[in-house]
Amino acid sequence: MEGLVIEGVVIPGRQIGHTIGFPTANVALEPGVCERGVYRSRVQVEGIDTLFDAMSNVGCNPSVGGSELRLESHLFGFEGNLYGRRIRVCLLEKIREEICFGSVEELQAQIAKDKEIILNR
Repeated sequence: MEGLVIEGVVIPGRQIGHTIGFPTANVALEPGVCERGVYRSRVQVEGIDTLFDAMSNVGCNPSVGGSELRLESHLFGFEGNLYGRRIRVCLLEKIREEICFGSVEELQAQIAKDKEIILNR
């Protein structure tokens, strides 16, 4: 995999992605690891041979009152529980900056657009 690679253990989030149709695998990050924003990515999950195309966000989730820096990845085609599993995320291409939206509905609509952009690259 080419690109910036971040590895970590999946930790519980606030379940916001799940409630808006985009569940994510969350990994805690130290400040300065990489630029905040939304990325086209690929994710390798410990114990699974498949390499998943994904959409990843590096940021603090300002639209929903978040404050902790995290890497959140929505794995296309994955269903199941990843808590406690180690993942390896390769950030391939930055799609956009982190944005603070005025509502959860605006956030959800933008995430859907981000997914379309990523799937068409």
